[in-house]
Amino acid sequence: MTSLAVPAAVLDRARRVAGSYETFTGVPVDAAELIGGRAALLDIAPRGRVSAGGASRLMRCRDGWCALTLSRPDDVAAVPALVGADAVDDPWDAVHRWVAGSDAADVTEQARLLGLPVAALAETPAEAPRVYPFGAATTTRGPSGLLVADLSAMWAGPLCGQLLARAGATVVKVESAARPDGARSGPAPFFAWMNAKKLSYRVDFDEPDGLRALLDVADVVIESSRPAALARRSLSPTDVSPRDGRVWLRITGHGTDDERGNWVAFGDDAAVSGGLVGADEHGPVFRGDAIADPLTGLEAALAVAQSLRSGGGELIEMSMAAVAATYAALPQDGEIDCATTPRITGDAPALGADNPDVDELIRRRFAAC
Repeated sequence: MTSLAVPAAVLDRARRVAGSYETFTGVPVDAAELIGGRAALLDIAPRGRVSAGGASRLMRCRDGWCALTLSRPDDVAAVPALVGADAVDDPWDAVHRWVAGSDAADVTEQARLLGLPVAALAETPAEAPRVYPFGAATTTRGPSGLLVADLSAMWAGPLCGQLLARAGATVVKVESAARPDGARSGPAPFFAWMNAKKLSYRVDFDEPDGLRALLDVADVVIESSRPAALARRSLSPTDVSPRDGRVWLRITGHGTDDERGNWVAFGDDAAVSGGLVGADEHGPVFRGDAIADPLTGLEAALAVAQSLRSGGGELIEMSMAAVAATYAALPQDGEIDCATTPRITGDAPALGADNPDVDELIRRRFAAC
C-alpha cells in the first residue's frame, strides 16, 4: 500500500477539527482518511518535487522556489507562451529551463497572466477564514434537513459538501453540461468518494434560471469559482433572493483581494504557496497528496457547522493557500502515515440524473415560503 506521511502536528490539528465537527453534527470523521484517502485509492504518492498526481512540479528559480501545475489541456497549450517560444517538444523540460533562469516573481506573474496555477514558495501568510454578515440570522441549526447547493468542483468544496451530506443535509451537486466537474472524468472511485449521497443537477450557466431558483431556496451554498465568474451571470451572493440563516461558503485558491481573486490554484501548488512542504537534502518537496484540498474541505465543513450553530446569516471566505500556511506554521517533525483507504458507499449519480427531483424540491420550497 502507498505510504503518505504528514507531520504529526498537522494530523493532530486536522483531528481536532474533525472532532469539533463531530461535536457539532454527531458525525465522526477520520482526518487521516481525508488526507490520505485519494492516495490510497489510486496508489499514488509524491515523488520528491513531482506531486502525487504527477501534474505539479516544484522547481528552483534564480531566487527561490516555485511550483506550477499543468493538469488541464489548456495549461499544457499555454507553455510556449509562458516560456516565450513558438513551440516546445517537452513542456516540462521547457518550463524547467525557463524557470531556472527567472526570478520567482517573474515566473508567477507571467504564469498568472496566462491563467496557470502557480505559486512561489511560502508567499501566502496564514489567515483565519473571513466571515462577513450576510442577511438575517435564524435559530441554532445543524446541517440535518438543510438544502445545500454545491457549485464547487474537484476536491476541497466537494469534500465539504460530502461531510454535510453525511450529517443529513440534502446536497445538490451543480454542474454544467458544457463544463462538468473535472473530477468526473478522472478515477471513478475518487469521484464517488466525494459525491456519493448527493443529487446531481445539470444546468446551463448561460440560461441559469433553474440554478438561480436553487440558490434562492438553498440554506447553504458552496462555491469555488473565481468571484467574477458568478457575478457575470448575476449569481453572486448579492444577486440571489435573501434567506434567513443562509451560509454562503466561498473557497478560493488565494483569496479575493485585488488580483488574487483571479489566481487559479490546485491543492499541490496552493500548499506550496502556503509553505506546507517537506524537504530533502536538495530543497523543498511536496507534502502529502494535494494536501491543501482535504485540509481546506475539512476546515470549511467545520466553519459551516459553526455558522449554522450560531444562526447563520454569514458569508465565509476561505483560501486554500492560507489554510496551508496555517498548517505550515505547526511543527513539521514526527511524521505519521495517513494512507487510509476510504470505504465508499455507493456511486456518484450520473450528470443530471436528479434534475426532476431537484426541480420538485425547489418548487416545494418556494411553495412553503
